[in-house]
Amino acid sequence: MAKKPHKRATTHSSFLANKFFIWSFIIISALAVIGYMANDFQPKRNGGTWYGYSLGVFSVILILWLTMLGMRKRWFTNGHWSLKRWTSAHVYLGLALIFTGTLHTGFQFGLNIHTLAYFIMMSVIISGLFGIFIYARVPRRMSKNRGDLSQAAMLDELSNLNRVLRDTAQPLDDKYINLVQTSITKTKLGGSIFKRFSGKDKNCATAAALKFFRAELRTTDNTNHGPLLDLISVLERKNALLHRVRRHIRHKAILGTWLYWHIPLTFALLAALTAHIVSVFYYS
Repeated sequence: MAKKPHKRATTHSSFLANKFFIWSFIIISALAVIGYMANDFQPKRNGGTWYGYSLGVFSVILILWLTMLGMRKRWFTNGHWSLKRWTSAHVYLGLALIFTGTLHTGFQFGLNIHTLAYFIMMSVIISGLFGIFIYARVPRRMSKNRGDLSQAAMLDELSNLNRVLRDTAQPLDDKYINLVQTSITKTKLGGSIFKRFSGKDKNCATAAALKFFRAELRTTDNTNHGPLLDLISVLERKNALLHRVRRHIRHKAILGTWLYWHIPLTFALLAALTAHIVSVFYYS
């Protein structure tokens, strides 16, 4: 009896579900806290003690490694160093900085470059947490909205519907044909950041044309009844597809928003960190 071919597992797992990096975060954080509490530093705990320097060096190395995720996205590998695994490490080791970076300060804060570097670091972490929240929700909605169509396929389908609209309007009077042409040329996608985030266009020319032709159908004579019904049917299909495309644009805008906060803050952190390190060695 022939053996059935082995089926490959197709289950999808989130980049947050990596147990190795979850435990790495727990262990690093726990060791940092235990080491901090186990040592009695005199006159007080601060970043200038041997333990403070150790946590500081570890945190700097970790920050530099975390910034490499942007470079890693340009590489195409799978397995042990896949992008999903790297992203998981980025998340959990980044969270470990809350403990290593905070304990490095010894809770000694003031109006100086050291405290500024710390608060920028925390801002980067908070923006990263916001990004995790977004990526846990939006891609699923994006996939559900698109269905089997990619963005390019949806735009191609819009172009096809525009051609069908022109052909369907041919038996009608010129005023109807001109209105159909206006609905094609004046319908816009994207636009201002507010339109992209809303996922709607209150002044959509296609929606306006559909509303007009529905009203016209109730008052027109029998001669135009059939062609108007056909035209309304195509406009309804186009209007529904426009809603899907605008929701897709909205989802993409939301996905990209947190990066406008996270990436500039990361560069600000590197600058503040450099100033922090230079000042420490210059004044020590």
